[in-house]
Order: sequence, then structure tokens, then C-alpha cells
Amino acid sequence: QVQLVESGGGLVQAGGSLRLSCAASGIYAMGWFRQAPGKEREFVAAISWSGANTYSANSVKGRFTISRDNAKNTVYLQMNSLKPEDTAVYYCAAASAAFRYTWYSRPAEYSYWGQGTQVTVSS
Repeated sequence: QVQLVESGGGLVQAGGSLRLSCAASGIYAMGWFRQAPGKEREFVAAISWSGANTYSANSVKGRFTISRDNAKNTVYLQMNSLKPEDTAVYYCAAASAAFRYTWYSRPAEYSYWGQGTQVTVSS
């Protein structure tokens, strides 16, 4: 059973920064998603299990950075220049991938999910 434990959420003012962490029980292709009240779950960023490839949604490109430390089985989401519209519950997800460069952007491609961490950006 794959376990994902997220941390790092909180309340921050617009323009501020937060770093989310997701500790996994193994090495997988990983992704971050978010869900605001009344909205569907939205893709944020993904990274291959090797860390060689990453991809971010247009809405966060240039502000958020996904990275990983495989020695710690941990994936990070550095969020800078936060906006009130970034307010959501953020989830990390894990997927088994055969190839070191593969990343995924659809929720259905992920088999395992964390419990979520709240990020609130005040204006």
C-alpha cells in the first residue's frame, strides 16, 4: 500500500510563498492537484520518477516549481507569487511508471492520493 503524506499548507498573504511537501513510501511519477470549493479537481504540476521531466499548468507556470528528492522519497511544490485564486486543498498523487521520463496530468492516471493540505491566500 502506497502512503502519501502532505505537509506545508497554511495561510499566506497574496504575493507570498509556501512550499508543500509530499512524502511517499516509494519512488513514483508524482503530481500535484488542487480543488477549490465547488470546483473540479485541477492539475497543477507533475514530475517523472527520475525527476528529469516536469510539467506545470499554465495557470501556475512561472510561479510554482515541482521538484523531488528521491533519497528522501519526497516531492515538493514551491509556490511563489501566490494569488487568492490559488486558494484550494492541494493533493499529491502517485503513479507507477515504467519509463523515467513519464509524467501524468489527468487524475485518472494516478492510483494513489494523499489526504490533502489546505492553502489559503488572502488578498
